[in-house]
Amino acid sequence: MPNKQEYFSVIIRARNEERWIGHAIQSVIDFIPNNEIIVINNQSTDKTLKIASTFIKADGFNDSDGNYTNVRFSNIKEYSPGKSLNLGVTQAKYEKIAILSAHCVIKSLDTVKLCKNLDRYAGIFGNQIPTFEGKRITKRYLWSHFSDVETTNMYSEMESRYFFHNAISFFRKEILLENPFNEIVSGKEDRYWAKEIIESGKNTLYDPKIVVDHHYTDNGNTWKGIG
Repeated sequence: MPNKQEYFSVIIRARNEERWIGHAIQSVIDFIPNNEIIVINNQSTDKTLKIASTFIKADGFNDSDGNYTNVRFSNIKEYSPGKSLNLGVTQAKYEKIAILSAHCVIKSLDTVKLCKNLDRYAGIFGNQIPTFEGKRITKRYLWSHFSDVETTNMYSEMESRYFFHNAISFFRKEILLENPFNEIVSGKEDRYWAKEIIESGKNTLYDPKIVVDHHYTDNGNTWKGIG
């Protein structure tokens, strides 16, 4: 069960994510009850912001059922993956940071174990279940990294570098302020970050018990090359 004493700032990057962002936010509320959600909006033109706004808890409203939360928005025009995440980190109120893809839905998370591990590891990322139009698909290609084996400092033979993935990941704020994501690269900011972190003597962890359904989107980088 979630540990209600732990607070997280959850950063969600979004560009035209109306299909899944509501599911993503609801899963945060379900598994991380004490949270704030920071949506970094990259010029969305659909109903992304409208849907996310429906989760905002009004001042003075008695949300005894825990159906609402604190959702804030920041717009970014000169987008890069790293720049958007670094912006979210600087705006975060809480010491513990979660990053969640706008088209990922949390299915399993033990925050008690997670918080203990955040005292030992610079970054933690979780397991992904690739889901195409509701159907779970075989973990081939990049998805094969997401096994059932807990791994410290995962190395990808496929990519010939350390592997980390920000579709679902967790950090302490101080770590990300001291070691921000690369703002120049157009993708794989998580891999570049892991390389620097591990080579500096810190460790990362892949925890297969942290699970999200990663839903297909036309522009999702993780899905490119998946057949």
